[in-house]
Amino acid sequence: MWPVTAALLLLFATQNPDPAGEGLKALDAGNYALAAEDFGKAIAANPSDYFSQFNLALAYSMLHKDTEAIAAYKKVLELKPGLYEAQLNLGTVLLRDKLASDAAPYLRAASNQKPKEIKPRILLAQALLDSGSFADAVQAYEAVLVAEPKSAVAELGLARALLREKRLKDSEAHFLRAAELDPKVKSDILELGVAYENGKQTEDAIRIYGLCPDVVAARERLGELLVEAGRVADAIPYLERAVQESPTAANRLALAVAYSRNKQPEKGLPLLAAAVEAEPGNLDLRMIYGRDLFAAHKYAAAAREFSRVAEARPDSVETWNAFAAALNAAQDDPHALEALDRLKALGVEEPAHLYMRAGIQERIKDRKGALDSYKKFLAADHGKMQNEEFIAAYRIRVIERELGKR
Repeated sequence: MWPVTAALLLLFATQNPDPAGEGLKALDAGNYALAAEDFGKAIAANPSDYFSQFNLALAYSMLHKDTEAIAAYKKVLELKPGLYEAQLNLGTVLLRDKLASDAAPYLRAASNQKPKEIKPRILLAQALLDSGSFADAVQAYEAVLVAEPKSAVAELGLARALLREKRLKDSEAHFLRAAELDPKVKSDILELGVAYENGKQTEDAIRIYGLCPDVVAARERLGELLVEAGRVADAIPYLERAVQESPTAANRLALAVAYSRNKQPEKGLPLLAAAVEAEPGNLDLRMIYGRDLFAAHKYAAAAREFSRVAEARPDSVETWNAFAAALNAAQDDPHALEALDRLKALGVEEPAHLYMRAGIQERIKDRKGALDSYKKFLAADHGKMQNEEFIAAYRIRVIERELGKR
């Protein structure tokens, strides 16, 4: 991992026989804590010993004591300005610690010293990318690829730099090339899919997610996007597999929505039931379940779901509207009237509510109440519900005749 040459180690050993020599033995054995202790002793005896200082920094690096390693490498460069190995290792540690802007000068200096070496050039390109110098990163990665055309790391880095530059189509070619060179990075192209999505390029996002069918998250999102794009039949197999492998409430909901839009609502109900059971406090999910139950003509069951939501959201007009409709369809007349009363108390008695109330009142033989509600409906509707207005006018005549006979 760290570039310590054999010649440099030999030089360390000959000039620092003890305790530096013991430190080298510990370093070679992988006992980095002991190595750091030995090199510390050597430096205490000779503060200008940059060889021991370098090895102390290396030991700290291997121990992931990066703060100490950074300070030690900087001390090396004070004692021995321009030491390639120190520049490279310091840049690497800074990059590892997300200090890309600080890393770039050291990595650039190392690259300039040994321009034929690929490692410092790739690390410099990474530092430029991580520090937000995207255009410079593009140039740096392109230069690496001239020297090393089959570098999957450089192709992937170039793809990401182009992506940050919002050159999405150019980026795609390099993501694909990186995956060709190293199949293990294939799923990294999903970053591009997200960018296409954010840019409202849905079909491109669908195409990219489709390249990674073995990634669960990609399949889930692919299914959702296909539903949004109206390609419901295409979406269902992906969503079914997602539910099979990861039966979350969100996955079940997505598949249920797809079934509903594909005119298969009955297949979605068990999924929604399981989703509600998994997240009983998810009121939005209950509303969706209730609406699908209503669409499947399971009115009493729908009313139960809306009732749970209404308890938690007593001032929600949307919930009380759905609740009243379900109770009315289930012919639970007393409770339906209570729901309509609640809507009236909320200040939202609409013509549709008046028409519903009139129908319920007819069912319970409250003819006077029905007559009054029908008349209020006609006065309030102004031609918006023409079919219902025709029925209301007819029912008014019928009820008035019936009341006149009494």
